[in-house]
Amino acid sequence: MGNIVAIVGRPNVGKSTFFNRLTQRRQAIVDSVSGVTRDRHYGTSDWNGRDFTVIDTGGYVTGSEDVFEGEIRKQVKIAMEEADSIIFVVDVETGTTDLDLDVAHILRKANKPVFIAVNKVDNAMRMDDAMEFYNLGLGEYFAISSINGSGTGDLLDALVNSFSKEDEEEADELPKFAIVGRPNAGKSSLVNALMGQNKNIVTDIAGTTRDSIDTHYNQFGHEFTLVDTAGLRKKSKVHENLEFYSVMRTIRAIEHSDVCIVMVDATIGFDAQDLNIFHLAEKNNKGIVVLVNKWDLVENKETMTMEHYRKMIIAKTAPFTDYPIIFISAETKQRIFKAVEMAVEVYNRKQTKITTSELNNVFLPITEATPPPSYKGKYVKIKYITQIPTMVPSFAFFCNLPQYVKDPYKRFIENKLREMYDLNGVPIRIYFRKK
Repeated sequence: MGNIVAIVGRPNVGKSTFFNRLTQRRQAIVDSVSGVTRDRHYGTSDWNGRDFTVIDTGGYVTGSEDVFEGEIRKQVKIAMEEADSIIFVVDVETGTTDLDLDVAHILRKANKPVFIAVNKVDNAMRMDDAMEFYNLGLGEYFAISSINGSGTGDLLDALVNSFSKEDEEEADELPKFAIVGRPNAGKSSLVNALMGQNKNIVTDIAGTTRDSIDTHYNQFGHEFTLVDTAGLRKKSKVHENLEFYSVMRTIRAIEHSDVCIVMVDATIGFDAQDLNIFHLAEKNNKGIVVLVNKWDLVENKETMTMEHYRKMIIAKTAPFTDYPIIFISAETKQRIFKAVEMAVEVYNRKQTKITTSELNNVFLPITEATPPPSYKGKYVKIKYITQIPTMVPSFAFFCNLPQYVKDPYKRFIENKLREMYDLNGVPIRIYFRKK
């Protein structure tokens, strides 16, 4: 891993705004409400030809009984341990606070380069106010405005000069597996179980995860990016602006992923909201793996067997029924690594390429033996088949009257493709075109 920079500070000083400026993306949610950012949030940035990883953290708070703020403190400390350099963001409007002094006390022991970013210095009058931050005992400060970018250049010049590691050569972009589902289905618990550490905050409160959090997974011969997302609720249930932003981040994470791992709460069942999330992944042409979590909590396993549960899910998602369903427990780590292996297999199946000669040799006899039904006395004759170079397996069937080919025949062709080739978990697109 290359150079890592952690952005720390108390709540609502502008850390996420500064993070978004460095990454040049509106990646972290920004709101005037304190405590919006909870988990560590990763992004990449570059300055003067040097690339580095940026970690946005939640606001550091002490002496609070709030369950989130206790977990946020742990996340901030982990970020400090991971980082090579630290940017300590403070607020010129409020001046030095007791929390700032607490953070400064921790940073003095960190034995790492620390850069004080005095934020919200957006006019000349505030330049003098920034001088009081010398009393933090961390040396020089940099007066910046994360909103308009003023002063950030000097800060970044000093930051990249502190780097001791040379940049690594850019690796091929890793596959992205988005973990999606309703709130409290166990998405963050699964990430923590797979990573073997409390990377993302987990509580019993639905909606704990707000941002989409990327995690680099590199174990047991598999390497990919896991994306933990906020839980998706019905639109009628979404009232807060913060939750609206979280939902948009989740939808964007689905769009940018290769495989969607749909988490279902076994104690609730596969309901309409789970089906909506499933169809969202399918419409975006993503590979799909369904994980039924909390299987260890299901009672009456004599009647509610895995096979019964599987048939219930497949009946609801028809006509797309060819995808893996795995019953897991993120809490006890039951079958979680099988879930990883299945997601990797689905990703590999998405790359399936079938030669044109093979498609014609296999499918022309099938379409001649079972042609599309005639329509108004007219007969469809399929003459040529080829695979289209797209992100998911897509096939073009050239014929004389493509407008007369109906959905049932397309499903027949899809089933034959799945029968002949291993495409479990992968959506297939079939097009009939004029020869």
